[in-house]
Amino acid sequence: MQLSRVASTVGFLISRSSTGRGITTPFFSTTSTKMALESYTFGPYKIDSREVFYSTNLSYALVNLRPALPGHILFFLGPYVCVSAYWKRNHASREVKRFVDLTVDETSDLWITAQKVGSRLESYHKASSLTLTIQDGPEAGQTVPHVHIHILPRKGGDFENNDEIYDALDKKEKELKQKLDLDKERKDRSLEEMAQEAEEYRKLFL
Repeated sequence: MQLSRVASTVGFLISRSSTGRGITTPFFSTTSTKMALESYTFGPYKIDSREVFYSTNLSYALVNLRPALPGHILFFLGPYVCVSAYWKRNHASREVKRFVDLTVDETSDLWITAQKVGSRLESYHKASSLTLTIQDGPEAGQTVPHVHIHILPRKGGDFENNDEIYDALDKKEKELKQKLDLDKERKDRSLEEMAQEAEEYRKLFL
């Protein structure tokens, strides 16, 4: 079963430029059936749009198939959502394996938006801290060859030893790649469950 199942009636976060500030601001569209909408991608993998809850012109956030903690999400360079022929010509998707390969605009957008998304998730989950981390390259634990940030709301006692979070991330990263490679039906987190979580997170940005 393919991971990419584009919904015909669900709304999606599409991005547009803010006037005069040179940054991007997301907006919510409920007319996706009338748009020439393409799937989101995570490196070589396709992602179902219902899992995405926040998007700019250059990056997007989605709920995690294998979260290490409540609110553990993934934030990518992206978004690879094409809403028009103009967009397709001027925003070609590309796979970026390493952090050093990001452009200045991509780096800025990624971290500024990660700051915003992280703060909303921290508040939503009544957490007191955040872990934001990049596994940059295979020796650092990166299993999917595309730049992505793990964002995790943190609470006291969520790990007995705080450094255990990195072991947990390594494990979840490997499990995620195995799931994506196998392309099997999810038994631990259904698409419906993830879509519901994404819908809750979308409300944080309205």
